[in-house]
Amino acid sequence: MDQIAIIGGTPLQGEIPIGGAKNSALKLMAAGLLTDEPLILTNMPRLADTRFLGELLRRLGAEVVESAGPAGAQTRLHTPEITSAYAPYDKVRQMRASFNVLGPLIARTGHAKVSLPGGCAIGARPVDLHLSSLQALGAHIDLHEGYVYAQAPRGLKGGRIEFPFSSVGATEHAMLAAVLARGDTELIGAACEPEMVDLADCLNAMGAKVTGAGTPTIQISGVARLTGATHAVIPDRIEMGTYAMAVAMAGGAVRLTNARADLIGALLTKLEEAGVAVERHGDGATIRRDGRRLTAVEISTDPYPGFPTDLQAQFMALMTLADGVSVVRETIFENRFMHVPELARLGADITVSGGEAQVRGVDQLEGAQVMATDLRASVSLVIAALAARGETLVNRVYHLDRGFERLEEKLSACGAQVRRIKGGGEGEE
Repeated sequence: MDQIAIIGGTPLQGEIPIGGAKNSALKLMAAGLLTDEPLILTNMPRLADTRFLGELLRRLGAEVVESAGPAGAQTRLHTPEITSAYAPYDKVRQMRASFNVLGPLIARTGHAKVSLPGGCAIGARPVDLHLSSLQALGAHIDLHEGYVYAQAPRGLKGGRIEFPFSSVGATEHAMLAAVLARGDTELIGAACEPEMVDLADCLNAMGAKVTGAGTPTIQISGVARLTGATHAVIPDRIEMGTYAMAVAMAGGAVRLTNARADLIGALLTKLEEAGVAVERHGDGATIRRDGRRLTAVEISTDPYPGFPTDLQAQFMALMTLADGVSVVRETIFENRFMHVPELARLGADITVSGGEAQVRGVDQLEGAQVMATDLRASVSLVIAALAARGETLVNRVYHLDRGFERLEEKLSACGAQVRRIKGGGEGEE
């Protein structure tokens, strides 16, 4: 497996373009199953996860063509017919978001056999809400030998779905299924993340009737069929936030472009509290730190518009060099502090108790060999390494490749000493 080697201590200067949102692009790709006409997605990220999903969609009957367009990378999805409604374990296990093909398959064909996604490194993340949502739309669900067998031979019908807590994946899955259901569907307690709005905008461009996305109540009036469309993926707020913290960690000044500062307002506010200069502008933000020590601040992860759980590990890395004691509370996922022992290998002083971590700022981090444990944790190690003395080697960087496009290239263009070592490090267990 590849490694990433980072020699810390160089401030970052320049510009970093932000790509399309991974978390949105994956669900938009699944929407391509809902129509027999082409769906063209622009501002597409090129990631391991989008590649995995593309392979699964091809198995189901979709033509998936990647190209460069005037609005950047684009993906053309065309599924004249579903040639298979079977999503096997060896495909779904590679990426949890693959499970979201279940709803579109049922909506389009009336039946599906889709593998359960299996375990997750950052917690159980059960699919109960996904399945109960489909049942509320009239699907008959059976679980057998690790697979979901779903039937709706007369098609799905509208219904009322009330989520007991905010679930991004279940909300998106319900939207994907309900747009072709007969009658009206109401989602109560829906997730409010920007990705909900992006998915609704795309579905509406395809002829769906979705209102209220971005609020806790979403109304969907089912239509008989959807058409093709062209839709631009929203900027990746997690990528933007990650690079903002990389600059705050290493020092310097970097303009983040092709982005939207409003999507990470909670993070930018916390960065300013910590002593980082933030200039918001029309296509993103400029992040500056002149070398002064950071100030410790508290964060608690919450559903949007709160502090994103997908930026928690990166912020913890930042706080390892802040004056004082910062508190990081994780309220969304269990087991999302697995990066703590790896940060400790770099010299961080962090104590974990349940869902809370106390981070005592240290004078200096020292380079070491570390191991990525999941997507967001892996990039937190990169951020820490940018300020560590000496060289850090990050192993198992396949996690990074799932969610960050051209990371070494983007950081190197701003002066960071970052390089990929092909075939080095530990293999996947």
